[in-house]
Amino acid sequence: MMDENVNDTELEALFQQARATAPQMPDGLLARVLSDAETMQPAPPRRGWQAVFSALGGLPGMGGLITASCLGFWLGVAPPTGLPDLAGTVLGIENTLEADINVNTLTAFGWDIEES
Repeated sequence: MMDENVNDTELEALFQQARATAPQMPDGLLARVLSDAETMQPAPPRRGWQAVFSALGGLPGMGGLITASCLGFWLGVAPPTGLPDLAGTVLGIENTLEADINVNTLTAFGWDIEES
């Protein structure tokens, strides 16, 4: 059976020997670590229009937004037949009465209305 104090003293001798010799880094290791760290850094935040453009999804997002805006404007100004002209009503150009609207075209061809 070994004495615990002997193991501690041997271990302490190994620690003193390790403290006496300074660790040596291989040549170029620090340069490689720093270059890897620079590549992993996040890009600087964008400002102004670039930030708005990237927040909307870049070119695909802007294309969809412009298309939806144009279609909404077109449907608002010149709606298909059978729908009331909301822009004309708001601007006072056209007055739409409920009697002018064909109920059958707006309510699923009259399928939802029960006949008595």
